[in-house]
Amino acid sequence: MITVTKTYLPPLEQYTAYLEQIWETHQITNNGPLLKELECKLKQYLQTPYLCYVSNGTIALQLALRVLNITGEVITTPFSYVATTTAILWEQCQPVFVDIETQTFCINPELIEAAITERTQAILATHVYGYPCQVEQIARIARQHNLKVIYDAAHCFGVQLNGRSILNYGDASTLSFHATKLFHTAEGGAVVTGDADLAHALWLAQKFGHVGEEEYVSIGINAKNSELHAAMGLCVLPEVPNIIAGLKQRSDLYDALLADTPLRFPTRQVNVTYNYSYYPVIFESHEQMMHVREILMAQEIMPRRYFYPSLNTLPYLPPPPRPCSVSERIAACVLCLPLYYGLEEKQIRRIVTLIKAKLIG
Repeated sequence: MITVTKTYLPPLEQYTAYLEQIWETHQITNNGPLLKELECKLKQYLQTPYLCYVSNGTIALQLALRVLNITGEVITTPFSYVATTTAILWEQCQPVFVDIETQTFCINPELIEAAITERTQAILATHVYGYPCQVEQIARIARQHNLKVIYDAAHCFGVQLNGRSILNYGDASTLSFHATKLFHTAEGGAVVTGDADLAHALWLAQKFGHVGEEEYVSIGINAKNSELHAAMGLCVLPEVPNIIAGLKQRSDLYDALLADTPLRFPTRQVNVTYNYSYYPVIFESHEQMMHVREILMAQEIMPRRYFYPSLNTLPYLPPPPRPCSVSERIAACVLCLPLYYGLEEKQIRRIVTLIKAKLIG
C-alpha cells in the first residue's frame, strides 16, 4: 500500500541512545534536559527568538489565542485542517470566515477588512501547504485596526520568505510536530513569537501557570511534552535538510510527469524557500477527482482529500453560514498525492500513469 504520507523514523540505535540517557536521569517530563536541548536547537534551525515546545499543534493554537486574550471574533480561513477552526471554537471565540485566493489557497487579504466588526480581535490565517500568506498586507490591516495576528504554520517547517523564517511574521505562529509532518516528535507542536513577554506567558500557561512548587502566577493548563518525544525530535532534526531535498526531488518528478495534464496547482511566490511537504492537485470537477481517487484506492494507493470540507460548512458552526465559494470549489476538487521521503520513482510513475489514463486517455 502507498499512503499519502509515511512517518520518517531514524535509526533505532539513535533513538535508543537517547532512551538510555532518560533511564539514567529518571526524568521523562517536566522540562527535562532533552526537551531544553530540542527547544534550543529548534530556535537555531528555525531562526526564531522564542519557541515554546508543547504537546501538539492544536493546543499550540489554543494557547496562542488564550495568551493573547482573544475572546471575540477571529477572522480566519475556511481552507485549512479542522483544528484551525476547532481551536477558535474551543476557546469560546467566534470564527468569521473570509474566502481564499485562487492561486495560493491562502486567506484573501482583499476581503478581510469587509469582515471586520467592533468585536473583531484577531486574524488567524493558515500558510496553506506551506505557501505563505500575504503577510505584509495582513500586517498593515492588523495595525490599522489594532488586531492580533496568529499564523497556523503547521506545514511551514523550514519555509522562508525573502530569506527570513515565515514563523517570524505575526504576533505568534504555531507549528505541528505530528508524525505526518516532515519534522516530527511523534506528537508535538510549538508556539513561536518574537515577543519576550508573550513567550514568558506561553511558558507559564503550558505548565499550569506556576513556577517551582509554591509560586502560582496565572491560570494555565498542562500542555507540556515529554523527554521521549523530545528524543525523537533530536533524532529527526539533523535529517531535515535531507528529507526536504528528497521531497523536492519527488515533487519535481511529479511536476514533470503531470505537466501535460489539465490539473491545477497552487502558485508559489518566487521569493519563497519551500519545504515541499505536500503535493496537492486540483481537478477540473468534483466528479473527476472522485473517480481518480477511486481508481487509485482500488490499486492500494491512498491519496487524501486535504483539505475537505471547506470549514465554513462544518455542521456545528453557529448560524448564519458565511459562503466562501472559492474555498468550497477547491475543497471539492483537491487531492493530495502521496509524497514522502522514501517514496520510490517507480511508485510515482505508477500513480501518474493511473491519473493520466483517466484524464487524457
